[in-house]
Amino acid sequence: METNHILSGRYKIIKPIGEGGMANVYLADDLQTKKQVAIKVLRMDLQSNDDTKRRFQREARASRKLNHPNIVKVFDIGEENGMSYIVMEYVVGMDLKHYIQKYFPIPYQKVIDIMSEILDAVQVAHDHDIIHRDLKPQNIMIDNHDHIKIMDFGIAVALHDNSLTQTNTLLGSVHYLSPEQAKGGMATKQSDIYALGIILYELLTGKVPFEGESAVSIAIKHFQSEIPSVQKFDPRIPQALENVVLHATAKNPKDRYLSAKEMKADIQTSLQKSRANEAKYLPALRDDLDETKIIDVPAKSDLTTPDKKQSRKLAFLKRKRFWLWAGILGLLVILITGIVIGSAKKDVTIPDLSGMSQTQAESTLGDNHLQVGDVAQQHDDNVQKNRVIKTIPNKGMVVKENSRVGLLISLGPKKIEVANYVGKNYTDVAKTLKKLGFTVRKTTVTSNDYAAGQITKQDVPDGKKVIPRDTIITFTVSTGEAVINMRDLTNYTQKSVQDYANENGLNVSFSSAYSDTVEKGLVISQSPSAGTPISREANIKVSLSLGKRPVKPATTTFSKTLTIPYNPVTTSSTSASTSSSTQSSSTSSSSLSSSAQSSGGVQENHVTIFIQDSTHNINTVYKQFPITQDTQVNLSFTVKQNESAYYRIVRDGELIMSDEVQAPQ
Repeated sequence: METNHILSGRYKIIKPIGEGGMANVYLADDLQTKKQVAIKVLRMDLQSNDDTKRRFQREARASRKLNHPNIVKVFDIGEENGMSYIVMEYVVGMDLKHYIQKYFPIPYQKVIDIMSEILDAVQVAHDHDIIHRDLKPQNIMIDNHDHIKIMDFGIAVALHDNSLTQTNTLLGSVHYLSPEQAKGGMATKQSDIYALGIILYELLTGKVPFEGESAVSIAIKHFQSEIPSVQKFDPRIPQALENVVLHATAKNPKDRYLSAKEMKADIQTSLQKSRANEAKYLPALRDDLDETKIIDVPAKSDLTTPDKKQSRKLAFLKRKRFWLWAGILGLLVILITGIVIGSAKKDVTIPDLSGMSQTQAESTLGDNHLQVGDVAQQHDDNVQKNRVIKTIPNKGMVVKENSRVGLLISLGPKKIEVANYVGKNYTDVAKTLKKLGFTVRKTTVTSNDYAAGQITKQDVPDGKKVIPRDTIITFTVSTGEAVINMRDLTNYTQKSVQDYANENGLNVSFSSAYSDTVEKGLVISQSPSAGTPISREANIKVSLSLGKRPVKPATTTFSKTLTIPYNPVTTSSTSASTSSSTQSSSTSSSSLSSSAQSSGGVQENHVTIFIQDSTHNINTVYKQFPITQDTQVNLSFTVKQNESAYYRIVRDGELIMSDEVQAPQ
C-alpha cells in the first residue's frame, strides 16, 4: 500500500514496518482514535489462495479472543477490494531475537522476568484452547519499558476447530519445533511448552541448541539429539535453572510441564538458595510405544524355555553351521581369484557417480571392477555435502579393469562470513549480497546519527558464517532525521510546551513579557512559527505572558541625605531670626539646650527636624536627636505627581537649614 492511503476510510498508512512470508505490516494513524496502529495486510500474491485467507482470518479470530497485557491486541479486522487486513496494537520496541543479540549476556533474573511474562500470555492462550504453534523470539516483542507482547497467531490452532486437518507440512520455525511436530504429528499445548524451553535456552546462551545445513537436519536433531547443557556454556547457571530448560524440552511430551503456569512457578524459584544443591532433572523411564519397532516373533517351538542340554545343542549347531559357511566362502574366494588372475584386463566405462555418497560410489566402482583412487573435497553450491561432484577421469571414459578412479566430494555450499554493514549504503550492500545469493529485507527508522539510506542495524551479526542461499538478512535503514511540522503552541502552559519538546526531542528556551491580551502563564509567541518543518534536537523559543503591565503608582517616594554641622558653642537664647511658625518648637528646643549636660567635656547639640510631604506636616516633629559632631541624616519623602516637599532643621533652637525638594524625574 502507498503512503497516505486511507484504508476503509479510517486508517491512514504512514509507512511499511515489516515483511513476512504471509503478510506485510504497515504503521498507520487511526483517524478515529488519533492513535498509531499496526496493520497486517495479506500479501497480494496470496489473496487468491483460499487456504491462506482462512489461516489469516483464523489468526484474527484467535487473537481477538485473547485480552492480556502480554498479548498484542487486535482492534479490527476487515477487507477492502478483496484485500484482507488486521488492525493491531503498535508496539514501540524490538523483537526478542534482536533484544538477545543486542543485550546478551542477559542477567539471570532478567531472563526469569521475561520468561514469566511470556508464560503468563501462553497460559491465557491455552486457557482458551489456543495453541500458538510458532513460538519463537521473532514473534515476541519487548517494548521500550521491557514489557513482553506475544504476537502472530497466524498458525495458531483452536483445539475445537474441526475444520483443520493434520498435514505433513511443518509450519513452525524449525529451530523451535517440538519432536512430535518434527515427526509430522499434531501440535499440542506441550508443543508450545517445548518451544518455550528452547526460547529459555536461547536467552541463557545467546544461541539455539541445534544448527544444521538444512531444515530437515535440524528437525531430526530435535527428536534424536539431547539438548546441550546450558551449564557447559555458562557454569555459573544454577542447576535449578538448567532443570527448567531440561524439563520443558523433554523428548516425550508426557515428561514436560503440564502447563505454562507450572513452568512459571518452577522458574521463579530457580535462583533461590534452597534449590542451590538441586540434582539434574532426568525424565522418567518410559516405553516409547509411539515409535515403530521391529519385533522378532519366535516360533511356537521356541516359546518354551529350553533346558541346559538343549541350549548346548543349539550352540553347537550354530558353530557347525558357521564353519560350514566359512569353508564355502573360502572356496569361492579362491575360485574367483584364480579366474581374475587368469583373465586379461578388460575395458571398463567409468560410471556416473554424481550425487552418490562416498560409500555408494566406492561400492559402484567395485561392481564395475574399478578401484577408488584419490579422494578430494571442495565446496559446491549445487551438490549436497558428502556427495560426489564428479569422478577423475570423468564419467563415460573407458579405462582398464582395476584402474583407480578419483572422487571429488562436495563440502556443501561455501559459507561466507557476514561483514559489519552498519553505516554503509543499503542499496550498494543489498545489490552485492543478492548477487551472492542472500535474501535481503529492509525496515526503516528515522535517525539523527545516520544519513538517509545508511544501514543502522543488521539482524545477522557480523562475523557469523552462513550459507547465502539459506540466509535472510534484514537491515534497518535510516530515513534521515525525523522531520515534524512545528505545532501551534498558542495558549500552551510552560509544562505543556516542555512535554511537547520532550516527546519530539526538541530543545526549548523560555522568556517572558507583559501582555494585555494573553492570560498570565500562557504562550504569547513562538519561534519557529507553527507549521515550520523542524528536525529532532532543533532549538525552539517560547515567550510566556506575565499578564497585564502594572499601573504606575500615584505617589513617588524618594530620599535626600544632608549633613548637620555640629556647633561646639551653644546658646541658651532663642535665635531672633526664628520665624513665628517655629516659635513654640524653638522654645522647646531652647529648653532642651539649657538642660543639656556635658559628657566628658563635649557639649551636645540637640537637633529637631520637620518635613512637609503627602504623609507628614511641617508643624510636627519628624525626628529629634542629639549630636556631638557633624552628622549625616537621610530624609525620606513621599509626594504626589508634580508636588514638592519641604524640610526644616533646628539646632539648639536655631533654624539652620530649610529647603524645598522635588522628586527626581
